Amino acid sequence: MVDIAPSLLSANFADLKSELKSIEEAGCSILHYDVMDGHFVPNISFGADILANVHQACKMELDVHLMISDPLFYVDRFIKAGASYISFHIEAMESIEKTRELIKKIKDAGVKASLAINPGTSYEAVLPFLDDIDMILVMSVQPGFGGQKFNPVAIKKIAALSKLKEEKHFIIEVDGGINATTIQDVRKAGCDLFVAGSAVFNQQDRKKAVEALL
Repeated sequence: MVDIAPSLLSANFADLKSELKSIEEAGCSILHYDVMDGHFVPNISFGADILANVHQACKMELDVHLMISDPLFYVDRFIKAGASYISFHIEAMESIEKTRELIKKIKDAGVKASLAINPGTSYEAVLPFLDDIDMILVMSVQPGFGGQKFNPVAIKKIAALSKLKEEKHFIIEVDGGINATTIQDVRKAGCDLFVAGSAVFNQQDRKKAVEALL
């Protein structure tokens, strides 16, 4: 699996249905959906109700990234709204037990479970959960805002995790500062899924933009 997940944060919300159609026609099968609560990260985005509308308006898998302080409390709403993947931050969890509880809750609902790690968090933080999760989301920027510069610290984490993914059966996603230049190094390191915002939505020809990234 090597795929691009355009980030909805970079879309034109005044014409969202057309935006979704354009990236589907560009060949994208997965859409990245960032949820920010103004507490875990210093910004606010959108919640489960809008996700439900997006789910009705497109056929893409919905890759939901919960940048929130209490994912266990809110996760049912995003499951119900149509999430295909749910990533939550290891930094938001108070214990290994609560982390396992949330992973189980997501997977029992038939949704793929993913752990996200910030640039300052070691990849070793997710090692206890590799038998249970479907994906690891490696942040290559500090979460909370789009348009940030790629942090190469992500490359070493991806390379280390890539050595384990065949045995443990998870995929690796990267989010932040991905463009036609930065994607090359993370792809070589073993990344499978690439979140791209402005590199797709800021281009007039979305199909050409996706092909250029791939």
